[in-house]
Amino acid sequence: MAGLRCAPNLDAPASAARRDFLIGAAGAGFVLAFARPGSVFADPAAAIAAAAYEPNLWCRIDAEGIVTVNIIRAEMGQHVGTALARILADELEADWADVRIDHVDSDPKWGLMVTGGSWSVWQSFPLLSQAGAAARTALIEEGAKLLGVAPSACTARASTVSAGGRSIRYAEIVRRGNPSRHYSADELKAMPLKPASERRLVGRDTQALDVPDKTDGKAVYGIDARVAGMLYARPKLPPTRNGSKVLSIDDAAAKTIPGYHRALALDDRSGTVPGWVMVFADSYAAAIRAADQVQVRWDSDDTAQVSEQQILDHGAKLIADPAAGAHVFDDAGVDAAFAQAASVLEHTYTTASVLHFQLEPVNALAFEKDGRWEIHTGNQWQSLILPTLAKALGVGEDAVIMRTYLLGGGFGRRLNGDYAVPAALAAKALGRPVKMVLTRADDARFDSFRSPSIQRLRMAFDAAGAVTAMQHDACAGWPTEVMVPAFMPKGVNGVAYDPFAIAGADSWYGVGAQRVRALSNDLANRAFRPGWLRSVGPGWTNWASECFIDEAAHALGVDPVAFRLRLLDGKGRNAGSAPNAVGGALRLAAVIRRAAEKAGWGGALPADTGLGIAATFGQERDMPTWTACVARVRVDRASGIVVAERLTLVVDAGTIVHPDGALAQTEGAALWGLSMALHEGTRFVDGQVRDTNLDTYTPLRIGDVPALDIEFVASTEAAVGLGEPATTVVAPAIGNAVFAAVGARLRDLPIRPDAVRAALAGKRA
Repeated sequence: MAGLRCAPNLDAPASAARRDFLIGAAGAGFVLAFARPGSVFADPAAAIAAAAYEPNLWCRIDAEGIVTVNIIRAEMGQHVGTALARILADELEADWADVRIDHVDSDPKWGLMVTGGSWSVWQSFPLLSQAGAAARTALIEEGAKLLGVAPSACTARASTVSAGGRSIRYAEIVRRGNPSRHYSADELKAMPLKPASERRLVGRDTQALDVPDKTDGKAVYGIDARVAGMLYARPKLPPTRNGSKVLSIDDAAAKTIPGYHRALALDDRSGTVPGWVMVFADSYAAAIRAADQVQVRWDSDDTAQVSEQQILDHGAKLIADPAAGAHVFDDAGVDAAFAQAASVLEHTYTTASVLHFQLEPVNALAFEKDGRWEIHTGNQWQSLILPTLAKALGVGEDAVIMRTYLLGGGFGRRLNGDYAVPAALAAKALGRPVKMVLTRADDARFDSFRSPSIQRLRMAFDAAGAVTAMQHDACAGWPTEVMVPAFMPKGVNGVAYDPFAIAGADSWYGVGAQRVRALSNDLANRAFRPGWLRSVGPGWTNWASECFIDEAAHALGVDPVAFRLRLLDGKGRNAGSAPNAVGGALRLAAVIRRAAEKAGWGGALPADTGLGIAATFGQERDMPTWTACVARVRVDRASGIVVAERLTLVVDAGTIVHPDGALAQTEGAALWGLSMALHEGTRFVDGQVRDTNLDTYTPLRIGDVPALDIEFVASTEAAVGLGEPATTVVAPAIGNAVFAAVGARLRDLPIRPDAVRAALAGKRA
């Protein structure tokens, strides 16, 4: 990782052999470290010097024919720039060798800057397609003038406009012509697009644009940023996330550390980091050592005694109150169906706290320059943290800019840009640049981790075994309520809810009268800052719902695949709709059938080996990614160890833009889902997470990786998201496979060996 090497000396002369980092370039303001000649990333300084045509906000074509696509999404390993550039370049009919990407800094002109929710391709596909089509139209018009023909006689292909036997390159059009047409938002929306059959880049395999720079060291991450005269800082974290105040600071021992400067309590009017003490030194090594020597006394509130079981118990009490929570679905007749049911199935499921543990610990460099605050860091949601930074600094939002860097892992942690606030406050207090880097343990303690959850599911059956009603109640800490309540819609009962904390429970199964109830665990919200973690709500809702569907099938004596297909009839609200959910539940049924077929469902298996199936539509009903997983597991009855032997996944994500990236996304998501199913998970103990490093928090190891069989459904339907769905479908498939293998039903995540042994003992009893 780049952050493990020495950062470049910013005062040294620029060299093509190292990663440049230039601040204050004439006219450019700031040049990204990875924006350099010879790179597939754009070089802003070169673009300013050369003539370039900018037909719209999203791209420019320079006099050398280089097409630069502006990317507002964060790059954290998913090659998002490649996927988005491919969309625009396809409509532009650009030669892929001419394409560059520019991960832009924050600016109001970009609109909402956020990378999460598997939204990037889904949200950007129409916009970037229209932008590319507009640029192609303008270049054809100007090229036709230079060729002396009508635009209707011209075609564009591989960065060239042709008419009859004559042609002219885009570069020459920009140099010789006068392309000046610009397009309004309304004009872009009206641009006609190519049919899918004429796409030449979308859906084709090519190397991701960012791979070379990531492998040869040119790529720069937030942890690499440096400026002259900066101090390093490491925080002393308080005992609680929200309820601690500094009483005293004793830095006598720290003064013996060479390079130590001082320690101070931060004054944070935004309330983001209450009780923080920052320790400053000339080097990061000195800051680490000095922070260990600084002694701080805090006064903390009652959250210093809160632990995970209390949070789950509180959630159970909230669920037990029928008047509590927001109703996402609440069909007429739910209560009547349960009252009249021939039988009722009810179970409770829990999931543990989960940490992000991204490879690059959170960090930020902050300083004021020419009356403007610059924040240098990797971030997933600039639009969310900018107002908070402005409030903390006591300035207008227009006086703060976030410079863009690659992220050494995001997974939702960097949606919450809280780590930028203490760096900015420290720089303001000292009047000089400050670079804050958290240690691995600090990062774990300060994590906006995935909240523990508790869920109750109920299903009603008539005398013939038909499902007549289902209720799904889910209670957890709500990230959106804590950090961006404006994103919370109201349920049918008028109560606002966090859509990302209940997504997945609003399933596509036809279960008669349906009620989905979302409940905010206010104790969790107060005790820590719940965060978005890759897939958010479906990480727990899908665990419960897909295990419960399996339990219902077994209670009826029906094959779990057949039972799911019976419920996926595609009727009523489950019929689907254009443009993103065409086909509805029938497409989910199709991937289930295919996954079962590929995995050999129903075939003979060795003793203590089983197949389990689970399905998901991803995170949101209005952008479903239809996904099914069959897990093959082997259970050691003596030890309780569950070994995943194979994961078979079938995914219908509509149009696949970047096949290699789609496969990598799905592989990574599935393996993290496996990791959270069998290995990951911490506990919240006395106001803090129990595990703070990878010696006790043990994600999936290489030796535990199973065989993966992943298939994408060929489709020209709307492109939807791929970053998260496979994360949510693996755990329930494994839980169901364990039951199929040895008859032990697990309802708590992660699945630990002692829980398996206990379930087997209970089964024998």
